[in-house]
Amino acid sequence: MNAEELKKLVRNVPDFPNEGIMFKDLTTVFIRHDCLEWISEELYNLYKDCGITKIVGIESRGFIMAANLAIKLNAGFVPVRKKGKLPAKCREITYQKEYGKDTIQIHMDALNEDDVVLIHDDLLATGGTMAAAVNLVKKFNVKKIYVNFIAELDYLKGRSNFDNNIEVTSLIHY
Repeated sequence: MNAEELKKLVRNVPDFPNEGIMFKDLTTVFIRHDCLEWISEELYNLYKDCGITKIVGIESRGFIMAANLAIKLNAGFVPVRKKGKLPAKCREITYQKEYGKDTIQIHMDALNEDDVVLIHDDLLATGGTMAAAVNLVKKFNVKKIYVNFIAELDYLKGRSNFDNNIEVTSLIHY
């Protein structure tokens, strides 16, 4: 398995979630053990020497590899979820998405100033959700933030949402 092979396995779904959108569906990758193994090893190799203490996964497809990577890096896993899905006291942020406003939350006790955080999601499109997650994590005054995606739609320029001091990586690019 390599990046080009993985890229070919991502399914294109026209007009989802809205007309005119060509959705990149990574579930065709997630159903294959060889793909999961390759992604897992690539992510581990990218971050094994970064001192990561917490992996933040974005609901819901970001949970898939974030939890796996947390295990491999001996780090904790922290879910970022839509409003109302976490049971304890939360910090939250409301942001503008391509299709309207949304609010995401994280537990108040999930992170602290000693943490080095990797925030993971499956795909970078316009970057609104991840930018909101980064801003939410910044409220905890963590030591460092890394951002990672499996796939990135370069033509949408989602990277422009992140400060220069945040390292952004993606395994495959469109």
